[in-house]
Amino acid sequence: MAVTESLAEEAHGPAGAVHEGILRRQSARESSARTYARALPIVPVRARGLTIEGADGRRYLDCLSGAGTLALGHNHPVVLEAVRQVLDSGAPLSVLDLATPVKDAFITELFRTLPPGLAGRARVQFCGPAGTDAVEAALKLVRTATGRSGVLAFTGAYHGMTAGALAVSGGAPEVQVTRLPYPQDYRCPFGVGGPEGAELAARWTESLLDDPKSGVPLPAGMILEPVQGEGGVLPAPDDWLRRMRRLTADRSIPLIADEVQTGVGRTGAFWAVGHSGITPDVMVLSKAIGGSLPLAVIVYRDDLDVWQPGAHAGTFRGNQLAMAAGTATLAFVRENGLAERAGRLGARVMERLRADIGALACVGEVRGRGLMIGVELVEPEGDGAAGGLVGGAVGGGSSAFGPDADRAGGEPAAHDVHAAPSGAESAAHAFGAVPSRAEPARAPRPAAPGLAAAVQRECLRRGLIVELGGRHSSVVRLLPPLTISDEQTAAVLDRLTDAVGAVARDHETHGPQHALRHGPASSAD
Repeated sequence: MAVTESLAEEAHGPAGAVHEGILRRQSARESSARTYARALPIVPVRARGLTIEGADGRRYLDCLSGAGTLALGHNHPVVLEAVRQVLDSGAPLSVLDLATPVKDAFITELFRTLPPGLAGRARVQFCGPAGTDAVEAALKLVRTATGRSGVLAFTGAYHGMTAGALAVSGGAPEVQVTRLPYPQDYRCPFGVGGPEGAELAARWTESLLDDPKSGVPLPAGMILEPVQGEGGVLPAPDDWLRRMRRLTADRSIPLIADEVQTGVGRTGAFWAVGHSGITPDVMVLSKAIGGSLPLAVIVYRDDLDVWQPGAHAGTFRGNQLAMAAGTATLAFVRENGLAERAGRLGARVMERLRADIGALACVGEVRGRGLMIGVELVEPEGDGAAGGLVGGAVGGGSSAFGPDADRAGGEPAAHDVHAAPSGAESAAHAFGAVPSRAEPARAPRPAAPGLAAAVQRECLRRGLIVELGGRHSSVVRLLPPLTISDEQTAAVLDRLTDAVGAVARDHETHGPQHALRHGPASSAD
């Protein structure tokens, strides 16, 4: 049957036929490199805020948010109005690097949000419309400015899919950079976690730079993520970030902060480096800065601006619709305190997750910062002892997310989800450990990517879209829009905890291979 005849039949058939037909053609015609479409067999046709409606008529709560691109959710009114104004004005839509009123307004709003130490002396380079090209630009910039070639990067990092960005990412197929340990608790590379693990990671970095026989010459720059997202939702301790800033500044090594996913309020500060108070030399920005449309820039200190004209370029760096949508998004987040609310809401979300599922043997750790949250699934075989790394949380339940929950409570204190600090815990606070990270209770169990995939499928059956990440794709990730309401948050948590509970019971009843045999969900209930 010809494709046109098939389409005509679908158009007059039930919604399910349209849904299945589109998925069938996607499988036949699109690259085998596609990823999200494999785990999420849905066909979005309408979306608003947190909600997506599929071609089959089913509705989903979207906690993927375009991998963190949609700070205000789908089709927010201020974004749509900004785009309409540009379209109705007759302004050019693509202008390379020419100056326009739309571009001028975007830069003004962007600079208003920058860390104070950078805002007064910043330069901005518009790049190709993806974060990976901005990473390439940042690496090229520091190499040009310093005359050096080496780069320091971290285990578990993800900086993009182009050659240079892949080289500084954790999964690089070839060693082209110096790889440093990134601090984490549950799977600490030194086996200790907490402030001691962060201190060892910092000392290793310092030794590598200062040892004349380390084999590592003075590099062109260091690139890091304030929270590793694809690496498994690993927030860097604030004091460790300050230590990296001192180490690099003392040795004239430019520090590049990759804020592609952490930026625009996601972690509870407008930029995630704001938690530690550091000022990087270069910031890599994309995703949410375009207000759901493709846009990527680097912002850097003016003394690094030694490029010759044309040293970095891109045909689509003058995307006017993205700049207008980005200006509206940046201003809305700033004016409505959405970053601060994300910090408060994220703390309550993690507290409830720890209370509701943290004791399950298949949950290794609940962690994150702001509305960048992860639940690591682990193999529960062995002694069957309940509980992973849950941070000593108490309480929980959906009552924490009533209509007035955010207005009634202030931001939780740093110790609200921990026992009273003493001994090692006091050291953790002194080293700047964030509230959502805790001392490891015991040795980590093996990662369980099969269980994580099962949780993702069970979430989809319940009408919830989540992402998987981490070293072994064993971390269930939540990246909801910053505009998510308390009522919607409660619904998300109800569906997620129910899904995790169902997978845990299934595993306990039927054994470790059962969850892996289930096929992908095709719809939500």
